[in-house]
Amino acid sequence: MVLASPDGRLSSGAAQPPAAGRRPGRWRRNDPALYDDLAGSWQDPVGPLAPLQWLAAARARLLPPAAQPQVSLLVDLGCGGGGFAPHAQALGYRHVGVDLVSSALRVARDRGMAGAVADVAALPLPDRCADVVCAGEILEHVTDLPAVVAQACRILRPGGLLVVDTLAATALSRLLAIHLAERLPRVPSGVHDPALLVDRVALRRLCAAHGVSLTMRGLRPTAGSLLRWWTGRAGRPGAPAGAMVPTWSTAVLVQAWGVKR
Repeated sequence: MVLASPDGRLSSGAAQPPAAGRRPGRWRRNDPALYDDLAGSWQDPVGPLAPLQWLAAARARLLPPAAQPQVSLLVDLGCGGGGFAPHAQALGYRHVGVDLVSSALRVARDRGMAGAVADVAALPLPDRCADVVCAGEILEHVTDLPAVVAQACRILRPGGLLVVDTLAATALSRLLAIHLAERLPRVPSGVHDPALLVDRVALRRLCAAHGVSLTMRGLRPTAGSLLRWWTGRAGRPGAPAGAMVPTWSTAVLVQAWGVKR
């Protein structure tokens, strides 16, 4: 994931030393050091980053198979440790990930995807190069949402698909996804900054201005997924994989998609 540093600037891709006074396992809000510290957790089914695997699977269900296998390009913004890689491969896409966290990109590359250290607000990619652009759990971490949306839409070809999931800027989202969630087992403290959660109306407007009309719905984890994760049973042989399912409310976790005109 691409993160904003506490002073409001986007972080560098290099691993950063722990902040002064920060205890191991606890981070400043939206601190990129979290992902360096948790670099071994990207594929752990009971680790603190496991829900990102569930979200990747939910995102993949919105994608058609590649029109030209191994040619059609999917650009993965804030790709993290490459959780979307097996889905992109199964659908036949050429998969390129972009992130600022070098330790995450090393994991992603080990999973068979191409990865580049780059800022999602200034993508080093040509116009209209991508058949699909995925922005999974990244928009709530950036300080310049209009710039990131503009870049995502710029690299998307006409007829290409934009897929997003993010946290909504609502009181309910801040309560459930931040204040309550961070008190639960296995949830890292400080992942999100409440000030950076995404205004749904603004997101629709920004995408529409760049030719992408979004459809939105809510997502939520199944109760069984959360229970198995919290109790450490998710990684046992025969245990079902964690899952996200659609829901009518977009007040917490939002999934959105649209085709570029």
